[in-house]
Amino acid sequence: MLIGIVMGSTLSIFVALALTAIVMLFLPEHADRFAEERGPLLRAIALAFVLTSLAATSFIGEIRNRAWRAAAHLALLTALAFAGWLYWPR
Repeated sequence: MLIGIVMGSTLSIFVALALTAIVMLFLPEHADRFAEERGPLLRAIALAFVLTSLAATSFIGEIRNRAWRAAAHLALLTALAFAGWLYWPR
């Protein structure tokens, strides 16, 4: 099921970004080098969390055959399009 693949991918991206932030916390001697990276990293973590939440909701709706699953799929598709637009090279 494609939604399961999307859910797993977004979860792995979220975990990788969160672990990157944790590693940055354990390197205070390099805090000045990481200062300009902190904002974009936190925004990426927030976006990955939203995508993971929407993918999980969409997955649950599909598995349980809920009436609202089409709305969840549309929300996920919209969020993925936004993420693609946000990170597409200019």
